Amino acid sequence: MLMKEYRICMPLTVEEYRIGQLYMISKHSHEQSERGEGVEVVQNEPYEDPTYGQGQFTEKRVYLNNKLPSWARAVVPKIFYVTEKAWNYYPYTITEYTCSFLPKFSIHIETKYEDNKGSNDNIFDSEPKGEEEIEVCLVDIAYDEIPERYYKESEDLRYFKSEKTDRGVLQEGWIDNQEPIMCSYKLVTVKFEVWGLQTRVEQFVHKVIRDVLLLGHRQAFAWVDEWIEMTMDEVREYERATQEATNRKIGPFPPSISITETPLASVARNGPSSAPSTPLSTEPPEYLSVPKDRPRKKSAPETLTLPDPNRRDSGFRLASIFSWGSTPNPQPE
Repeated sequence: MLMKEYRICMPLTVEEYRIGQLYMISKHSHEQSERGEGVEVVQNEPYEDPTYGQGQFTEKRVYLNNKLPSWARAVVPKIFYVTEKAWNYYPYTITEYTCSFLPKFSIHIETKYEDNKGSNDNIFDSEPKGEEEIEVCLVDIAYDEIPERYYKESEDLRYFKSEKTDRGVLQEGWIDNQEPIMCSYKLVTVKFEVWGLQTRVEQFVHKVIRDVLLLGHRQAFAWVDEWIEMTMDEVREYERATQEATNRKIGPFPPSISITETPLASVARNGPSSAPSTPLSTEPPEYLSVPKDRPRKKSAPETLTLPDPNRRDSGFRLASIFSWGSTPNPQPE
């Protein structure tokens, strides 16, 4: 298990970002979806938690076989998808991801938003376990390097100026001088419980998550003139229409293949009062079991080489996955 805390500042208020985040996720998910791949909204409904109150529960499936690096495509089925379950009690959200093909892989994200410069060191009230400390990663949406495949000149915040808010251009040191300013705090836990590969895979996934968070927050501000005048009702309608268009764009999937999961009702009843646990079994499926009389190759784990995340052709193209770390869904009034 590898845990990191990401802090991403934005030239917005927390209330402004609530609408901007909904708009950004819906628009980006639609742009990134292709036929047979993309983000399918399975469920989106009100949910009430005894601790956090009224919110929204959403389940999505992110289909992305073609977005995997070549070494992964060789070993996973074409119906490969990631299940995203999110509980949104803005300004606090919980999001978890499980994989249809890797039951020992999961990602858990807690997110909190505050109107400050990322100065709250105890926002999650988390204490190190033993001698292990949680690494804090500061993400600068204007000056941190973004993967070349994601770069768009119109979204370069070093040169972008909002016409409707008169915010920007973001110059070096902007976090210290910007008003208004808010921070998105994300506590991200990655688990890949496979001996011999755990450390490298968890580090690699965190690199991907950081790139996704950087891109998503850049876009939220770069598109500010598109959503800043929207009301909550208007952005909810935009989200609904975009979800329908995205589901149609993805198209149907083969009905002959089914993967058993924990029923949604069971998950919703248990709720995320404490961090939601991965609902899938930790035991591998029978068709992956190794016969007891079959000798194990002790050197096998050492023969697999993970791709260099800095190479253009090797990284996950996960622009629509993670929904930028916490899927914000409309809360009921």
